[in-house]
Amino acid sequence: MTAGQETDHRRRPRRRGPALDEAIFQAVLDELTEVGYARLTMEGVAQRARAGKASLYRRWPTRIELVMDAVYSRLPDPSAPPDTGSLRGDLLALLRANAEALAGPAGEAMRGLLSEALADSAVIARVRRNSQGASLRIMREILRRAVDRGEIDASAVTDRRLETGHALLRYHFLFNGTPIPDQVITQIVDEVLLPLFRSPTCPPSTDRAPAADG
Repeated sequence: MTAGQETDHRRRPRRRGPALDEAIFQAVLDELTEVGYARLTMEGVAQRARAGKASLYRRWPTRIELVMDAVYSRLPDPSAPPDTGSLRGDLLALLRANAEALAGPAGEAMRGLLSEALADSAVIARVRRNSQGASLRIMREILRRAVDRGEIDASAVTDRRLETGHALLRYHFLFNGTPIPDQVITQIVDEVLLPLFRSPTCPPSTDRAPAADG
């Protein structure tokens, strides 16, 4: 068998559905690890996955969409958040899982996506459009269970507060790199998230500034 025959994806058994997706996503992650986001190409992914380049472009018009889907495929399943029996345990388990993901190809992808986004507003729009909000869905479920257990009040759960833990984790990652020390994760949970969610929100002020003298 010639070298060309070995790399010709058309001579391989055809894969469809989840099997093909898994091969493509794994190829993306392997490329991120070996060459980094800046040098990752659709052609390189197609060759590594032994898939047709045209089929990649039909499903993922740009590298951004492909990389985001591949990374999300390896993040904690939003339909099955950690359940340790306590809010603190759940938050620690979630942030530790995300810290582990950031130490791998997902972290390389995030750096690359952010560098593109800072230079092109159209990229920001594509990233926002393709974001699946998985982190928020997981946090919402963790907090719902904490409310049911009586650990916190439902009024403490707001969209902005749900973003806080992951935002702090990403901030540390971007400015300090990996691995993220477990001490940092514990501090985020104990010093920020638990006090935040154990404190009910304050109602918006209805006071009006006094009218200026005419």
